[in-house]
Amino acid sequence: MKAFLILEDGTVFTGKSIGSTREVISEIVFNTSMTGYLEVLTDPSYAGQAVTMTYPLIGNYGVTDDYESARSWVDGYIVRELSRIPSNFRCQGSLEDFLIRQDIPGICGIDTRALTKILREKGTMNGMITTNEDFKIDEVIPKLKAYEVGDVVTRVTCKEKYRPTDPVLQSPYLHLGGYQSEILGYEGREGEPYRPGRGLSVALLDFGAKRNIARELISRGCEVTVYPAHTSAEEILASHPDGIMLSNGPGDPKTCTDIIANVKKLYDSGLPIFAICLGHQLMALATGVDTYKMKYGHRGGNHPVRDEETGRVYISSQNHGYAVDPKTINPEIAVPAFTNVNDSTNEGLRYLQKPVYTVQFHPEACPGPQDSGFLFDRFIKMMRGEQ
Repeated sequence: MKAFLILEDGTVFTGKSIGSTREVISEIVFNTSMTGYLEVLTDPSYAGQAVTMTYPLIGNYGVTDDYESARSWVDGYIVRELSRIPSNFRCQGSLEDFLIRQDIPGICGIDTRALTKILREKGTMNGMITTNEDFKIDEVIPKLKAYEVGDVVTRVTCKEKYRPTDPVLQSPYLHLGGYQSEILGYEGREGEPYRPGRGLSVALLDFGAKRNIARELISRGCEVTVYPAHTSAEEILASHPDGIMLSNGPGDPKTCTDIIANVKKLYDSGLPIFAICLGHQLMALATGVDTYKMKYGHRGGNHPVRDEETGRVYISSQNHGYAVDPKTINPEIAVPAFTNVNDSTNEGLRYLQKPVYTVQFHPEACPGPQDSGFLFDRFIKMMRGEQ
């Protein structure tokens, strides 16, 4: 079946329908990762967006158990070629079947490199994926220009607080970095069963958290409790955690006004805080720093970031369309911790008056390099008062 991708500048790509055949309007973005497409599809940070994969062949190892959440959150999926015969010893099915089950409309057979060039030159824009061959471009364009991503954090966050080890929340796709539920009897990385309460307690605010954040914390012996995004600071602090983790998530951080107010209270508490991606932006806004929408964002597994303290460069996994404006940082409150080597955008902040450290990139990776996984160790030391 024919499918069409219509951009708000009037550009039309013609290809073949994959996945669901329903029509969708969404923000069109691109990801440069060569692998890890399942993690991309199940990353809640892509809610409200249709993802273009720049690597030409997608789906060659099928669907494996590498989910970053219980379902796919992307609005649409755009690829050059979709592999029809996946091959991998972990393969549980084809990507085409996954898209159908998840009701994700997609299009293949288009020049994704040409599409990416348009987005790089003109910036991220809205688009429509449709199988309607009788579409009228003059009627579609106003709809595309009117589309807004909206409050996607509320859509993707958990509905109530939970412990990742609760049996009802266990999933065949959740591996917790080597430690799995003690109820299931699995052993940890060092042959020691994971036992809640034996380590530091961490309150993880779920703005669209990837599961690997919990995996990284639990693999370091932390007891993790996940809270919905709109949980009050008072409720979180009443649980007396040793530290607070602010997760990644989708959308414009400035729309999260009530969350920003809560983050400011958490900052004022003096507890150690580590924040990733959207959490980094929300902490910045809570402390008087501004954010802005990037032309086309950073999405992929090969972004170099420089540690401003040591000068060392790490290759990072990233997924964001907004950034912190370094010109608005109060030097008495925070200093840049990391900077993007490619475009000099801010990639992290080290706060001077509180034990708070935030990064724009993903030290939990998945997909991507694990160069910056040491930041979780730094967070552990912060909670122990060693750093």
